[in-house]
Amino acid sequence: DMDVDETGEGIEVAVRRALVRSREKLDYEGAQRWLDDGTASESLQLLREVGTLRQEREARRGGITLPIPEQEVHKGEDGYALRYRAPLPVEGWNAQISLMTGMGAAKLMLEAGVGVLRTLPEADRAAVARLHRTAKALEIPWPNDVTYADLIRELDPRVAMHAAFVAESTVLLRGSGYLAFAGASPDRAVHAGVASTYAHTTAPLRRLVDRYVGEVCLAVSGGAPVPEWARSALPDLPETMEVSNRRAQQYESGIVSTVEAAVLEPSVGQTFQAVVVDVHEHDGGGTVQLKEPAVTARCEGDDLPLGERVDVVLEVADVMKRLVRFTVAA
Repeated sequence: DMDVDETGEGIEVAVRRALVRSREKLDYEGAQRWLDDGTASESLQLLREVGTLRQEREARRGGITLPIPEQEVHKGEDGYALRYRAPLPVEGWNAQISLMTGMGAAKLMLEAGVGVLRTLPEADRAAVARLHRTAKALEIPWPNDVTYADLIRELDPRVAMHAAFVAESTVLLRGSGYLAFAGASPDRAVHAGVASTYAHTTAPLRRLVDRYVGEVCLAVSGGAPVPEWARSALPDLPETMEVSNRRAQQYESGIVSTVEAAVLEPSVGQTFQAVVVDVHEHDGGGTVQLKEPAVTARCEGDDLPLGERVDVVLEVADVMKRLVRFTVAA
């Protein structure tokens, strides 16, 4: 349970075991439609209200959420297809509730001196300087008194130049990890993207670390000692989660790469319209995002114009190797 004040701030947290009864099956598209046409339930209306307040608080903290479109695989009558899907407003509000819960969990564990946090270091100066050069190349104004987080909030990922900048911005959010602690409060405990201390805790069925965070918070909230099976496992959790996350990312990437190659295989040699969303400084070439189908892949070529539209030729589409590669059209 979490009490929230009129500004959207969580002011009191209590954790207890409970039996949850699911009364309704929702999806984001349906929830957004009901909110837009005024037929949404009270709970969805509260989600919008609190979610909006939390987004405002995030902006004041200096936190950031990148509006990166998702690449989805769909099965239709003619086989598989790929599409980009921009996040809906209701997804952002829902994410804010999850973030608020994770921040509350972190606070409980830090006060008790035991737990595991999700962390992200501040971006180094070189990465920030590179992003400033990217903004200049894309002709995106970035005044000196505007923070990176504030700039991102003003961009529209449906605009090609903005989408390229958002894709490049992920460099500032690299280096996330988990930090287990017992005893004194740990150093480097803040998650730079959230701009606060934070823990993963809302998905215990699909993410192992949430199971342990939940048990720690349950004990701390009830004034009981943390179970030994949970406490003793904390030191090994960061490494376990790193390996697990890497495998999950490889698996998901492999699925999309296989479908990309299968969809494009009959079109080897054809020309496509694309936008350059990344330029590889060290080995040349870069990454392009096709207009249709929804594919993002490597493109060979010198001096690729970041953020600009180019014509590219499909050079390779190999399903077995999960490989798609383009070259700039002559």
